[in-house]
Amino acid sequence: MFGLFKKNKPVKIRGYSGDRKYGIASKDVKELIKKSCKLLQLPLSGAHVCLYEDGTMVTEDFFPTLPDNCELVLLSRDQTWSGVVCDIGRLLNTDRHADGLIEAAKGLLSDEKSFKRRKVLTDLLQNLEDRSDLESREEDEDWFTGVDVRFKTKSAYMKYNCESRIRGYMKEVDNATNGTQKAKVKEEFLKTSKCLVEMLKNDKYNGKYFDRTEKESGRLCTKEGWFTCQGSFEQKLCQSLHSINPYGSRESRIVFSTWNLDHRIEKKRTIIPALLEALQTHKTADINLNYFYQMLFTRENLKLVHIVCHKKGAHNLMCDTNKIFVNHKKLFIVLCGTIM
Repeated sequence: MFGLFKKNKPVKIRGYSGDRKYGIASKDVKELIKKSCKLLQLPLSGAHVCLYEDGTMVTEDFFPTLPDNCELVLLSRDQTWSGVVCDIGRLLNTDRHADGLIEAAKGLLSDEKSFKRRKVLTDLLQNLEDRSDLESREEDEDWFTGVDVRFKTKSAYMKYNCESRIRGYMKEVDNATNGTQKAKVKEEFLKTSKCLVEMLKNDKYNGKYFDRTEKESGRLCTKEGWFTCQGSFEQKLCQSLHSINPYGSRESRIVFSTWNLDHRIEKKRTIIPALLEALQTHKTADINLNYFYQMLFTRENLKLVHIVCHKKGAHNLMCDTNKIFVNHKKLFIVLCGTIM
């Protein structure tokens, strides 16, 4: 008898693929499904409802315990819902330049009070408004704010950015002679330094690492401009899966400047001291310059890492003593073979 006077419970119902929510009041699940199917034009046979938040199936016994205006999802016979993660999955498959999606995220952000959710929405908006497909200064003026006017494209600036880092490493090599007392050692070091500079010039200071227009084998990013952290010096992969596209926005470009080209075998603690020590008793001609070039300036020893993955403590990795000097015996055999 009391069942005849059940109070209607107001809920918010939405479909599997739609974002729009509808207010419906019903006394039980059966009535709710019937009204929802009619509203969303879904076959009644096999239809069921679950909680939007976590995908819990709503039964007749569970229905009375739901709070008013609880958000539910109407599903057909073959559809399943695992909660908010379903929406995230659909969102990731959505055109990232959809204006409606961007406006929705902005609307949520303006009303959001939770700092955690604000952070999520802010990061989402940053990616949604990605302008990495634009390349020239004319197309994306905001990206070039603060960038010298001589740079007309994003790729040109990113190439220069990488070159500047490599030039900085070369400057550190040059400064290493400041503490050298022996004139002969300093003279040989200057010869070595000049040779390394010439090698860098031939490779255009390896600016290709940051240039997305380069061939895949030369660059560190995708053709769209996405960079992935390679993990700290002792790791094969980044455990946090850090990634960034400095081509996408001015903010991303600035944040990318905090990423490091980290030397696995350390530049100041290991490589440069090993070079100086070798020149104490040997001439430049005896030094395996290709090895030191690779260790100082190439991906053979450099890893691109997020600032969090950049460990500044001692790496405790040493130079390969078998590669520091030129193998004159092997060189002699090669030269003799060439002459013959």
